[in-house]
Amino acid sequence: MQKNYQQKTLGILGGGQLGRMVIQSAINYNIDIHILDPDANAPCKSICQKFIHGKLTDFDTVYNFGQECDIITIEIENVNTDALEKLASEGKEVYPQPSLIRLIQDKRVQKQFYQEKGIPTAEFILTENKDEVMLNAAFLPAVNKLGKEGYDGRGVQVLKNADDLEKAFDAPGLLEKLIDFDKEISVIVAKNKRGEVIAYPSVECAFHPTANLVEFLFAPAEISPEIEAKAQEIALKVIHELDLVGILAVEMFVTKEGNILVNEIAPRPHNSGHHTIEANMISQFEQHLRAVLDMPLGNTELRTPAAMVNLLGEDGFVGEAYVEGLDEAMAQKGVYVHLYGKKLTKPFRKMGHVTILDNDIETLKKRAMEIKSLIKIKA
Repeated sequence: MQKNYQQKTLGILGGGQLGRMVIQSAINYNIDIHILDPDANAPCKSICQKFIHGKLTDFDTVYNFGQECDIITIEIENVNTDALEKLASEGKEVYPQPSLIRLIQDKRVQKQFYQEKGIPTAEFILTENKDEVMLNAAFLPAVNKLGKEGYDGRGVQVLKNADDLEKAFDAPGLLEKLIDFDKEISVIVAKNKRGEVIAYPSVECAFHPTANLVEFLFAPAEISPEIEAKAQEIALKVIHELDLVGILAVEMFVTKEGNILVNEIAPRPHNSGHHTIEANMISQFEQHLRAVLDMPLGNTELRTPAAMVNLLGEDGFVGEAYVEGLDEAMAQKGVYVHLYGKKLTKPFRKMGHVTILDNDIETLKKRAMEIKSLIKIKA
């Protein structure tokens, strides 16, 4: 018998660009979306059925918000999991499950999970403070990561030698062996409550040298069929071992020797899946909606090769955003611009993305660089 999905109200903790793109998918299914966000002018504010301005980490705020929703999900991990657990215990559906959000919130617990489940990951040492990091100078070169609240490149320091130890975090974290990788890839997987699981083809990520944010993305990743099969297998193992309902981005390193190591995971739509709106049969945003509402999962095949360029606020500009080069970009074939509804720009703020479709991978790379130099977010 057909379920009546339209009777369900979906609450999303977080009203940024990820929530905005989920809402754009939800509109096609007449799904009511409620949003909670600490920014009174969050990108979702004007397009959801109900917007609540409040802290995502405050127990009462999250609990009261959830009371008016049938299903609750997230677009950011830094949320109050105690409130979500109480809501779940009272019969609300919360996906991903609160215990899994709590696990992923702490990179130390996340790394131990990989170790316990036999999921390949870089060698690591848990540290409690800066002094403990300094005692492990022999472990360098390594990446020092904060256990909690690191996000979008914050909470990560590369320590190449003893001279870098002064940059170490004086808080619980970990030291992770610096991997001399060949490529950084991501596989997005999804699972619904009825147990269907599906994976997207691997994508290849290139990072901004200073902001530590994804700058370019190319789909499909230029890897061998054997490495692709292994990456898919590992990503599916992660979501099975977690038994997570929703969407999960699994970021991985491909080493020079052809091994695959899981770096980090994100239990929500992810920057490495933005291209799926135009390039795949079903976007990651609709897939997340389908997973948490227990709809049938959609086909993940790539329609055509694609590149994605993140539009970051230009360094040195703060104020009301002006998009330079927009007309010229829009005039090109296979170019799709997505702006995130953020009125104010600042250096390296995620302001939008552009997806480029082309059948030739080398042409895509060239066009991605051209779009990057063409569109500038200034004030």
